[in-house]
Amino acid sequence: MRTTSSPAAVRAPGTASRVLLTLAAAMLLAVVVVLLGASSGHAGELDPTLPGPVAPSAPAEPSPPAAPGSDDGLSVEINGVNGEPSSAVLTLIGITLLSVAPALLLMMTSFTKIFVVLAMTRNALSLPSIPPNQVLAGLALFLSLFIMAPVLTEINTLAVQPYLDGATTFTEALEDGAGPLQTFMLAHTRQEDLALMTRAAGQPNPQDAASVPLTTLIPSFMISELRAAFIIGFVIFVPFLVIDLVVSAALMSMGMMMLPPVMISLPFKILLFVLVDGWGMIITALINSYQGG
Repeated sequence: MRTTSSPAAVRAPGTASRVLLTLAAAMLLAVVVVLLGASSGHAGELDPTLPGPVAPSAPAEPSPPAAPGSDDGLSVEINGVNGEPSSAVLTLIGITLLSVAPALLLMMTSFTKIFVVLAMTRNALSLPSIPPNQVLAGLALFLSLFIMAPVLTEINTLAVQPYLDGATTFTEALEDGAGPLQTFMLAHTRQEDLALMTRAAGQPNPQDAASVPLTTLIPSFMISELRAAFIIGFVIFVPFLVIDLVVSAALMSMGMMMLPPVMISLPFKILLFVLVDGWGMIITALINSYQGG
């Protein structure tokens, strides 16, 4: 008779061997851990060279606060070593002046009057874009520097140089520099315009020229400059207007009504302007208008 064995009986010896191996490995690992702990404990007890626990140190005493005015701490110095303004302050003032320079040039110098007269001269010649605005602005700028040169020199002597040398403060430099500029504007401002702005501001009449505030003087000066520029422009327009009338009458008498009079009168205007040295006369008149002040 043939006998057969079941699969469970075949797998039983292999499973039992794996369980035994696992138990043996776990016991060996436990023994190694116990031995290592014991050896480290004995080494710590037997080695006298190992350092013991260190006692904590006492906290340090806090430092007293610095007295005001001492050299310790953060400080910002406006002036340099010799009392002169520092380079950072001078750079900041220079950038500020550059940002407000166009407004100062238009409101407190002769630039506005010169530019308006030159623009009206160009329109009187029937040349709306010749010379261009850049040329007129450049000419007006350098003429303004020429006219304002004595005032700028006085401002540099009274305000700028003492401030750079550390002799005055910034506030004192502003007051000293405003004096020559205020004198220049008062010399070329009409009393009627000054009274107009004073009444508009609701202020009492100033006792003298030095007591006129800049908030009233600057618009009064600009109104006077525009009035003078329009008077000069009217005088410039008159001869060119006569030429236009003569050319228009001649064209009407010949029956050439479809021909624009400007086309015929423009060469005669340019010829007259060149023959009488128009640019020289206008620039001379503008410069002389500031000599009396």
